[in-house]
Amino acid sequence: MKLPFKTVALIGKRKTPEIAQPLLRLVELLSTKGIAVVVDDMTAEHLNKQNFNVMQLDAMGGRVDLAIVLGGDGTMLNIARTLAPFGIPLVGVNQGRLGFLTDISLDTMQQTIVAMLNGDFVIEQRMFLLTRVLRDGVEVFNSLAFNEVVLHRGHMSGMIEFEVRIDGEYLYLQRADGLIVATPTGSTAYALSAGGPIIHPSLDLIALVPVCPHTLSNRPIVVKSESLLEILPHRVADVRVHCDSHAHFDLQKNDRVVVSRYTKPACLLHPIGYSYYRTLREKLLWNKTL
Repeated sequence: MKLPFKTVALIGKRKTPEIAQPLLRLVELLSTKGIAVVVDDMTAEHLNKQNFNVMQLDAMGGRVDLAIVLGGDGTMLNIARTLAPFGIPLVGVNQGRLGFLTDISLDTMQQTIVAMLNGDFVIEQRMFLLTRVLRDGVEVFNSLAFNEVVLHRGHMSGMIEFEVRIDGEYLYLQRADGLIVATPTGSTAYALSAGGPIIHPSLDLIALVPVCPHTLSNRPIVVKSESLLEILPHRVADVRVHCDSHAHFDLQKNDRVVVSRYTKPACLLHPIGYSYYRTLREKLLWNKTL
């Protein structure tokens, strides 16, 4: 990570015209600091041409030192996946509902970002999962996931049946509505609603959480992040694999879903004083008096 940040990208939630004013305030702020501003092409549609360059997300590698993302957690998930190969650090400004990943408020945005530009921030690395689908030994699909990979039945099918192997060793044959493979970041998303554990993002772990298993003894299990996970569907009528509810792929008989840790992490920058436990208290309403 290069300091000071000389070129900063501003990326806003798509199809949200109301982000224009906060974005323009950031453009002005960064420009007064002598920082070159880049805006992604879809965000630029909401702005009148100002003192910034327009660039596609996949062209930012090696040309941008920092990306500031305005939106909710869904926006951050999308941007993090796209910029993952480039190692660009990310700052999140919350304009959504929960804000597990976008922890800076619009009210304090400018003073907080000024402090961070001066080096007052903490660095947090979070893992991605790489999912590949192999058909007759040939890769037919691959995608990154920041939150989770989900094997799930379709709308028209009943329970699905699948086998799980870890590092080549048979774990179980399970009948369920599906299986969630979650990162620590994703442990507070779909996996949490399915009864999975909350995992601190600094831990290198992966959670396997069954969705409505037929047998109650089938419980969530946590494994090391270096594990190679293989999911082999035994019944494939209307079965699909989802990556962060972003990329989807319909499975066929004898397909193998292989999930492993991606080689590069996401680099999130937080203001000084950031606390994951405080985020849990606030977002999960643990600080409410009963």
